[in-house]
Amino acid sequence: MNHVRMEVIPAIDLIDGKCVRLTQGDYEVCKMYADDPLEVARGFEAAGIRRLHLVDLDGARSSGVVNLQVLERICAGTRLSVDFGGGIKSDADLEKVFVAGADFACIGSLACTERERTAGWLAYYGRDRIIVGADVRGRSVCTHGWQNTTETSVSELVGWYGERLRYLLCTDIAKDGMLSGPAIPLYRELQASFPDLHIIASGGVGSAADLAALSGAGISSVVVGKAFYEQKITLDELAVWAGE
Repeated sequence: MNHVRMEVIPAIDLIDGKCVRLTQGDYEVCKMYADDPLEVARGFEAAGIRRLHLVDLDGARSSGVVNLQVLERICAGTRLSVDFGGGIKSDADLEKVFVAGADFACIGSLACTERERTAGWLAYYGRDRIIVGADVRGRSVCTHGWQNTTETSVSELVGWYGERLRYLLCTDIAKDGMLSGPAIPLYRELQASFPDLHIIASGGVGSAADLAALSGAGISSVVVGKAFYEQKITLDELAVWAGE
């Protein structure tokens, strides 16, 4: 396989300020892994990792960002480049996230349901700071915490944004938290259709071999969460892909 230089981005998901993981987005299937997300983030940084994916699960199901103070603490207490998602539902939310120190903001449901607003954010902040998050079931984009399956395919959504979009975080819902391997055929399809798109794969990674397979498929970045917390992938194995 022709392996590319791929960046692994560890994830911290937040509920009540603590580090947790859900399975297939189900808040009823929630496991807490650490009381202090900053301590976890510092562990990643110490291993040589440079990027963090921080998700406000409380914010995702409320009217705005909830765990802003955790974002502020991690940005102030580490040099990690943080991309933040969950609860960004207004101009004010987005501004707060950037003021708190995030380098990137991930826009999920709104990127599908309020495309013009999201396009406006891409224009204002630049496509190097806004990530569109697409959670997919099959090839259909799902919104509102995966409860609503739209008639929009992920390819249609990316095509609508066109050159305005640089980063796509694509999560295969069926794979998320299952540790059963990532949706490589989906990512290959997207990369072939949109060769200039920077795809961030998410969901299903369960081993270091999965990381190698994604790299072999030409994927630029991957988010890793449960596999690390369940000790299926070690910190040293993550650090191999930390970037140069």
